[in-house]
Amino acid sequence: MSRAFATSPLRLLTPRNHGHAAWIFTSSHGGGLVDGDDVALQASVGTGATAFLSTQSATKVYRSPRGTRAALDADVGENALLVVAPDAVICFAGSRYRQTQRVDLGAGSGLVLLDWVTSGRRESGERWAFDEYVSRTVVHLEGRLVVHDALALRASDGRMAARFGSYDVLAAAILVGRGLAEEIERLDARVRAEPVKRRADRLIAAAPVGDAGCVVRIAGRTAEDVDHTLRDLLGFVPRLLGDSPWARKW
Repeated sequence: MSRAFATSPLRLLTPRNHGHAAWIFTSSHGGGLVDGDDVALQASVGTGATAFLSTQSATKVYRSPRGTRAALDADVGENALLVVAPDAVICFAGSRYRQTQRVDLGAGSGLVLLDWVTSGRRESGERWAFDEYVSRTVVHLEGRLVVHDALALRASDGRMAARFGSYDVLAAAILVGRGLAEEIERLDARVRAEPVKRRADRLIAAAPVGDAGCVVRIAGRTAEDVDHTLRDLLGFVPRLLGDSPWARKW
């Protein structure tokens, strides 16, 4: 890490590790996003460098009639790697949340990006009770658009709890970059080989991103199960970082 700056209520934590990558964890003084919050994060990964960007804990979105926003803009230099692996977003009843993530990748660079949301405070009876969750991820590779992924969940479109049935977590893992070609090929083959079971606790599918990557989507019943699945599928990430950011987090 060569430079880091944040203003309240956002905090940036840069813990030391045993690998060669810079680790950056975002945190909030208020414990979550409240009505009107708008968080903008800019990241730059230099040529040949590696960075891991995550959150200190789940992103809680409190009741917010006017809405909350979060944005990430990242530039990844040539032969560099960026891993964006936040904890899940938890939207409380009556909350509104909009998220935009834009990543520009240079030649030979790679990206591993997670985006996931839960049904909310299920134990408190707030299952899929938020007003709006909108997420958009855009990835350019060497100036060429390769990913434009969007998800919009709105209470105004109908009861979400009825539409999702028994599933309480949605997740997407986006992998892009020719430097990750072997890992992407193995991951894609593994997901496609997984049998489809009726009334499964977890649904998983993979779709190619041209010849540059893939998108893996997961629907699960619990955040713990989806978290375990993501870490299992992305088991190669600690090797790329030189250390495991998940080994000591919990």
